Amino acid sequence: MMRCSVQLGAMASHFSESGGETHIAALIEAYVGASDQGDVICGEVSAWHAAFAEALAAGGGDLKVARDRVQRRAAEIGSGFRLAGEVEERRWPVSPLPLVIHEAEWQDIAMGVAQRAALIETVIADLYGTQRLVSGGVIPAALVTGSPAFLRPMVGIAPPGGRHMRVYAADLGRGPDGEWRVLADHAQAPVGMGYALENRLAVSRTLTGLQTRLNVERLAPFFAAMRSGLAAACDRKEPRMALLTPGRFNQSYAEQAHLARYMGLVLVEGADLAVHEDQLYLRTIEGMKRVDGVWSRLAAHLVDPLTLDSGSQIGVPGLVDAVAARNVALANMPGCGVIESAAFAAFLPRLSVLLTGEALKLPNIATWWCGQGEEANYVRDNLDQMVIAPAFGAQPLGLSSGDGQLVSQMDNAAREQLLADLRRRPIDYVGQEVVKLSTMPLVADEGVVARPFTVRVFAALDAEGQWRVMPGGFVRVGDLADVRAANMGAGSHSADLVVYGDNPVMPVSLMSTADDDSIRRIPGTLPSRVADNLFWLGRYLERGEATLALVRAAQGGGLEADQGAALAPETIARLHHQLATYAAPRLAEMGGVSIDDLARAGLESEVEFASVASLLSSARAIGGGSRERLSEDFWTLLDAPFPDVGGIPQRVGRLQERFAALAGMASEHMGRTAGWRFHDLGRRIERAVTFSRLVRSFGGDDALPDDLAILLLLSNMRISYRQRYPTGLSLARVRDLVALDPYNPRSIGYQVTAINDHFSALPRLRDDGMAEAHQSAALALQARVAMLSAGDLTAAVLLRLEDDLLALSDAIGERFFLRGGTKLRASRMIYA
Repeated sequence: MMRCSVQLGAMASHFSESGGETHIAALIEAYVGASDQGDVICGEVSAWHAAFAEALAAGGGDLKVARDRVQRRAAEIGSGFRLAGEVEERRWPVSPLPLVIHEAEWQDIAMGVAQRAALIETVIADLYGTQRLVSGGVIPAALVTGSPAFLRPMVGIAPPGGRHMRVYAADLGRGPDGEWRVLADHAQAPVGMGYALENRLAVSRTLTGLQTRLNVERLAPFFAAMRSGLAAACDRKEPRMALLTPGRFNQSYAEQAHLARYMGLVLVEGADLAVHEDQLYLRTIEGMKRVDGVWSRLAAHLVDPLTLDSGSQIGVPGLVDAVAARNVALANMPGCGVIESAAFAAFLPRLSVLLTGEALKLPNIATWWCGQGEEANYVRDNLDQMVIAPAFGAQPLGLSSGDGQLVSQMDNAAREQLLADLRRRPIDYVGQEVVKLSTMPLVADEGVVARPFTVRVFAALDAEGQWRVMPGGFVRVGDLADVRAANMGAGSHSADLVVYGDNPVMPVSLMSTADDDSIRRIPGTLPSRVADNLFWLGRYLERGEATLALVRAAQGGGLEADQGAALAPETIARLHHQLATYAAPRLAEMGGVSIDDLARAGLESEVEFASVASLLSSARAIGGGSRERLSEDFWTLLDAPFPDVGGIPQRVGRLQERFAALAGMASEHMGRTAGWRFHDLGRRIERAVTFSRLVRSFGGDDALPDDLAILLLLSNMRISYRQRYPTGLSLARVRDLVALDPYNPRSIGYQVTAINDHFSALPRLRDDGMAEAHQSAALALQARVAMLSAGDLTAAVLLRLEDDLLALSDAIGERFFLRGGTKLRASRMIYA
């Protein structure tokens, strides 16, 4: 394939001149002249002219700037992905130039995708129902039973709502002649719908005029239709619906979190759900709440360890029983993936004619399953003109990977190994025609380049049971020019897909027009796991901020000039002890470590579990487990890299700003929901524990003036103290202000009052008006603190306060953070 590349530098300088439109035309003409004739621009010059113009305008005449702006937008949204085996997310690579397709061409594509989805649903219903296709010899039994995706326990189970498959996706490739073909079907848990949405958001926020300029169809109605379609299958007027995720280490977790937030679904993991008497429930802070619909993104065999794979640690025991009892609608039903095998693609054209009387509107790439003698011989005779791929997904012995491979590019040894295994187990292989993909423009470092692309198109059932096709899709731009280009991997890029038309697109309103719209001021269901995550997110952030204050004090930051050139040795020793015990204990074990070394380790060491860097990493990890509950701005700050430029004072300053911003957003931007209360509870308990410890260390009976000065510095109370007591430092006054003053938002007294206020607002399981265990403990603690005076704050009293606060944290977990081991028949457990 010819690689065309148009340099960006000259184009940027030309665009800034008055003849920008002319130079865009010249750019496109040069690109088309340098690329293959099958490039998408060749047939859509005017639309691509608009796309280039908007991208250049967004970048101030420089497409690289536009690319960087789109990339930042994607990062702000929270887009990201992982490759298999990776822990850290990669940046989501999105191009500023979308793929543009006219509505007339798209209508043909949408009709073909809808037809294919309906056909596949019919086939799946037969395979898990009467199985006439197999018994009648239309398809070989080995095509079904040979697939690991065929789940025999699902045979005979009628799905609620009457459909096995509610969400479908097809990978499409466009040939140089403009013909679209289906490269692969995704019928179990299609990935990429959220990425398509995120790409649209990132590009539309950057190319702000493209929507109007090209009359772009919008995506929101598709997602609304999909949600209403799942709701229609549920047996309740206002169903509670969830998106079941494998967890935050899944490769596409960021996409799942975004989809759940956008569609108003509760994002849940398997341990969040439980089945009781064939009814599915969500473990929440209010007890067990009924779940009516689930969109599962788990591998099908992992959905239910009781019925399917007993080794699954992420599924929901008994979920299949709940589905069989028609108490929960599941999208998609486990076992739909049987249709995804490359071997099945060889039979779909004939099945379409047989079952619908129509040929496929979108043809497959030609496929031969070697499980049939004639087809196997044909493949062996034409190896050099084919891609050889696994028939059922698993990598056979004759291939070096689980992806399709061009035989013409194999060496002799690999070729002989393939032929040997093809003779031994032909059932494991398919041969596919080599389909060359057409190209589209991509903004790369070297300029505008032509790259091959594939498109994943999505369809979903609406409330009327009709297949609705998203007017857009997930475009994958890669380096491979054939069917192997469909997978997202290292070096790949993505792009938005824009369907444009000749007439203006009416503004889309998702507002309900029903006269009986009910108003709801209850913020919604809070899963116990999410409450747990938000609570510990608050604790980690508060602990990190406290450790940062210790590091700053140890470095002399914030100390006033009139305190002398250096702190008293006793005060330095106390700071040393705090850092050695609570910030850098591993380094301290070596002995003879200076306070400066402890401060540095307490700030940046990755091996110290209590350092600021480690605490921020822990906060990021636990926050990532509930990303759908965090705003884009909050997540951007939480996900920001640890500062590594400048000395300790400069990095401490930047981190102080970050902690302050996170605290401010939690205080001012989070709705006063139960989620906010748990986040704030974590902060309050951690802050009270911290100051119980600090007052015990720096506010003892033998405290020096420097000790008290440090205590006021760490509590950020120097100005308040000076305004209240201008005559100088006093042990009793400092103790009272830092520990007991109910008006000081950092005092222990203030924290225990706030904790009780939160408990009063949180739901109860008891209906007899009596306090629950955590409430009784908190009330007793508040009463005890209220009766204390500054003189009562001995080391023993403060240590007991610290222990009681930690016990209260455990009590919160026992009451609210229901986990997989929680008994479903627990006393006073609410089922709703």
